[in-house]
Amino acid sequence: MKRIHNKKHLEPYRKKLRKSLTPGEAFLWKQLQNSKLEGRKFRRQHSIENYVVDFYCPSERLVIELDGQVHFNPVAQDYDKIRTEFLNSLGIKVLRFENKMVFENLELVLEEIKLNFKN
Repeated sequence: MKRIHNKKHLEPYRKKLRKSLTPGEAFLWKQLQNSKLEGRKFRRQHSIENYVVDFYCPSERLVIELDGQVHFNPVAQDYDKIRTEFLNSLGIKVLRFENKMVFENLELVLEEIKLNFKN
């Protein structure tokens, strides 16, 4: 069976990303780590095929992406759209939040994540 999660060639890149989380990622990670959100295990900087996602919950097949300024241009938005469609084709749902929303309305972000849990 073909391996699609955490491919070895992406390991150094994933480790680098984990060591340099954005402030928004670090802030949200505090809420997700150690199965704090309704007992769901999340992984940070997890790769699926050749994409590295910010957060992934395997039991829910759910990806959480935080978008900063770098995402607010047509090229990045096209890339994000293709990436999301690809992940959706694997049966993985993708939720996107702006970084500032994590800081300004954390409870709403967490509630939206919980609403996307299967049960």
